Amino acid sequence: MYLTAEKKKEFFKKYGKSDSDTGSTEGQVALFSYRIAHLTEHLKKNKKDFSTQMALIKLVGKRRRLLDYLKQRDIERYRAIIKSLNLRK
Repeated sequence: MYLTAEKKKEFFKKYGKSDSDTGSTEGQVALFSYRIAHLTEHLKKNKKDFSTQMALIKLVGKRRRLLDYLKQRDIERYRAIIKSLNLRK
C-alpha cells in the first residue's frame, strides 16, 4: 500500500503539532496533497478509471475547503503551508 501508518505519522509530525495530532489543518492538507499526487500519477496511466477520477475531484475539493478555512482563521499559517507544500491558488 502506498500510504502506511508510519507515512501518515511522518506527515503529521512534520506539518502538524505532533505525530498523534491528526486533526490539525496543516497535517490534513499535507496528507491530502500526497494522496492527490498519487492519484494524479495513477490517472496518467489509467485514463478511463472514472471512479478514481471522482475520488480525486472530491479530494481536491476537501483540500480547497480546508485551505479556505485556514485562510480565514490564520493567514500566516495558510501562507506557511502553501509555501512548504509548493501549492498556489
